[in-house]
Amino acid sequence: MKLWFGFMLLFSSFLAATELPLVQKQQLELESFTTQSGVVLRQVKAGWEAYGKLNADKSNVILITHFFSGTSHAAGKYRATDAAPGYWDSIIGPGKAIDTNTFYVVSVDSLANLNAFSPDVITTGPASINPDTGKAYGLTFPIVTIRDFVEVQKALLDQLGIEKLYAVIGPSMGSFQAIEWAVSYPDKVERLLPVIGTAYIDSFSAVRLERWAQPIKQDPEWNKGAYPSTEQPQGLTRALAYVIQDALHPDLFNQSYPAPALDKAIHQDIQNELPAWDQLMKAATQRSAQMDANSLLYLVRASQLWRAGMGDNWQQKLKSVKAKTLWLPATGDLLLTPAMAKQSKDQMPNALYEEISGQAGHLDGLLNIQSKAEQIRLFLAQ
Repeated sequence: MKLWFGFMLLFSSFLAATELPLVQKQQLELESFTTQSGVVLRQVKAGWEAYGKLNADKSNVILITHFFSGTSHAAGKYRATDAAPGYWDSIIGPGKAIDTNTFYVVSVDSLANLNAFSPDVITTGPASINPDTGKAYGLTFPIVTIRDFVEVQKALLDQLGIEKLYAVIGPSMGSFQAIEWAVSYPDKVERLLPVIGTAYIDSFSAVRLERWAQPIKQDPEWNKGAYPSTEQPQGLTRALAYVIQDALHPDLFNQSYPAPALDKAIHQDIQNELPAWDQLMKAATQRSAQMDANSLLYLVRASQLWRAGMGDNWQQKLKSVKAKTLWLPATGDLLLTPAMAKQSKDQMPNALYEEISGQAGHLDGLLNIQSKAEQIRLFLAQ
């Protein structure tokens, strides 16, 4: 099996990379799902998509687990008119690092997906209708964890008859899910690739994440989660502005946003806003159009609670991982720092480690992933 994969990967490197055919969003439906907190949700839905072809013995499956503000749309386009393909299109597709001529690549929307009002997201969360009440869940939706996201993914794979994963790969919050897969199901995961990730969230990082939640919680329009779905609280936009800033390294941020010294108005009136802040808010407003404020709070909490195995000793849990592992943090990441990745990797003596360079900080794991395409290709050939 290993020789066959190695041959196919080598052969595909000589082929000209081509685009994926149009991608179809599919839907998983579960009659019920019990969260890690013990709450039973009825009629749970999860959107998913796949690229490539499942082989006869179902041994060529790679699961891609997505980041905080992302969806299952990792590659390709839903429609020819889409402005851009999925976020990792540069490394997923025919002849690319994650070669869909060889692998069947699957990705699933997280519960409480932030993009709740996108027509391409159908996954159950706080904005969904509770079948028991006929109203949106709002804050009656239970706390969900990284392990819950993994269990929804496993439910899909079980329905597809997939018993093992050739690899699990994910960036940022997706790295949490990938690690949890390898910890919770060590016999099912053959390779693990956490990108811009960590096996734990410490107090400092948890409070940084709370900074994303507070603009929503402090907004009167939020109304303790009971706002109308057609009128998102303004706090969501402010929260996303912080998300955007924290994901960028100062080098790229300073190149992209105007310096305060260049603006005369803020020298003359305390009420005038920084041009950089105004520009950041415009970017956040565009991004928030299909997002849900309550869902952001749930994803923040899931991330704050993260530690491998979801128990008291994440370090010990990492030692149970059997998968070949390659850590890929970003050198300039100030959100999930290389130090956090190194501390995680140190619990796994045989794990490999390389850093993604660039000026984008945390976002180098998305924007500059192509720089590690060959390392990913070789890792998957092992």
